[in-house]
Amino acid sequence: MTSHKTAQTMKPATAAKKLGVYLEATPAEFQEGVVSRSELNALQAEPPEWLQELRRNGPHPRPVVAAKLGISISGLARGGITDPLTTEQIDALKTDDPEWLRKERATQAEVRKEAVRIKEKKEARAQPDGE
Repeated sequence: MTSHKTAQTMKPATAAKKLGVYLEATPAEFQEGVVSRSELNALQAEPPEWLQELRRNGPHPRPVVAAKLGISISGLARGGITDPLTTEQIDALKTDDPEWLRKERATQAEVRKEAVRIKEKKEARAQPDGE
């Protein structure tokens, strides 16, 4: 009995998520097909012009928008941002620096500090006494 190795494929939504782009902004042929692991690797290694343009100017999916603003995805929702944003819109938000964005950035900074504190506490416990 011989085993045939089949290419691992994924839905376009999964591939778009892995590429960090908004699916609805991708070309129709990308949205309608399936993407193999090797095709995804090729897109990541040598992105075509459409992918470079999407990454540069958007529209960007919520995780990318949140990262560019330095806040959480939940913080985006609390700020009333539910749609994808372009790089230009993100830059405008940064420039305007609304109260909700300052608050969410402060919250995110506290979350990061707490995560570091917990990590250091765990590492200290893992150290044997006397070292």
